[in-house]
Amino acid sequence: QVQLVESGGGLVQPGGSLRLSCAASGNIFSIDSMGWYRQVPAKQRELVASITPGGSAMYADSVKGRFTISRDDVKKTAFLQMNSLKPKDTAVYYCKYVARLYASGFSDYWGQGTQVTVSS
Repeated sequence: QVQLVESGGGLVQPGGSLRLSCAASGNIFSIDSMGWYRQVPAKQRELVASITPGGSAMYADSVKGRFTISRDDVKKTAFLQMNSLKPKDTAVYYCKYVARLYASGFSDYWGQGTQVTVSS
């Protein structure tokens, strides 16, 4: 079994910063991509940022220049540094790993989500 636990969400004023973390535990053999998604009520979950094992990152246009994704493979942890936050960044943020367990193929694993609220 694989468990992803996000942390770091909360309430922040516009222009502020938050750093999200996603820590994995379980019988993981290797991790391919790590990604952050977000979802607001009545809308589809959208990709915010992702990072490959080699460190190549991609970002949604709406967060380019403000958010930075990173990873620590030793700690099996992904990070999302969010700066210059805007009210439209308010959402539940989820991490997703594409990972392989011992004696299995790659599968998607999701965290439970952490609420980010940007409001004055």
